[in-house]
Amino acid sequence: MTTAKTMLLAAAATIMLALPLAAQNAAGKKSQALAGPATAQLGNIAQIELPAGFAFFDGKTTRAMMAAAGEPTSGNELGLLHPTNAPWSVIFEFSNIGFVKDDEKDKLDADKLLKAIKAGNDEGNKERERNGNPPLIIVGWEQEPKYDPVTHHLTWAIRATSEGRAILNYNTRLLGRKGVMEVVLICDPEAFSKTLPVFSGLLNHHKFLSGETYAEYKPGDKIAKYGLGALVLGGGAVAAAKLGLLGPVLLFLKKAWKLVVAAVVAVAAGIKKLLNKITGNRSEN
Repeated sequence: MTTAKTMLLAAAATIMLALPLAAQNAAGKKSQALAGPATAQLGNIAQIELPAGFAFFDGKTTRAMMAAAGEPTSGNELGLLHPTNAPWSVIFEFSNIGFVKDDEKDKLDADKLLKAIKAGNDEGNKERERNGNPPLIIVGWEQEPKYDPVTHHLTWAIRATSEGRAILNYNTRLLGRKGVMEVVLICDPEAFSKTLPVFSGLLNHHKFLSGETYAEYKPGDKIAKYGLGALVLGGGAVAAAKLGLLGPVLLFLKKAWKLVVAAVVAVAAGIKKLLNKITGNRSEN
């Protein structure tokens, strides 16, 4: 069986080799990569200010890079942000599920949610085994789910392992008028404490466009069919099962790849190569 480390290195190598071509194919003749400082558009929903030392790839390019690494995509990816001198990445997706009521803000049961996540992961491991992939072991919360009623941000972090390799994803859900911006920070667990303040600073410069903010909700807008607890578990499948077993099982079979997409953080060399090409082209024009 291929080890997790070997697969990650192979995936990273594939991305680095395919990155310039993927970026070119995603946008025709011109790359859709931005080098900061710049304003990066997240579809027609939001934007984020990109400081110097960071690269941003649009949704098409992000999906091309993930496909090159053999990772599934949802089709909702709006971009990938990556520092040019550090091995971590941020993936942005938007789920057009409607306005999520936050009336569960004081009722998030971390123990119940973790139990459901582990149950779903057990089923997901059966699928991984059938595909010849190593199991993913959920260790527990790195940070229990926490909701900020002022910013309308929901955050949590799960620590996992695969063949002895530590994996950590820090999840943020930014609630908007028409849905949720899903933001996943992928980094080395050992670098998490150092990376988190930088990531948090970046998110301070994210904003929904006019008409898209949570505060601009109007009566008659579409209302999401589930709340904050289901967002932690992934959404619709969970809502259908009312946080029972079926939801997490369906969810993890579809979305647990986010815990093992850590190969994306190893694309620094490829990103630098592409950025050098972009900045070189700019200087020539």
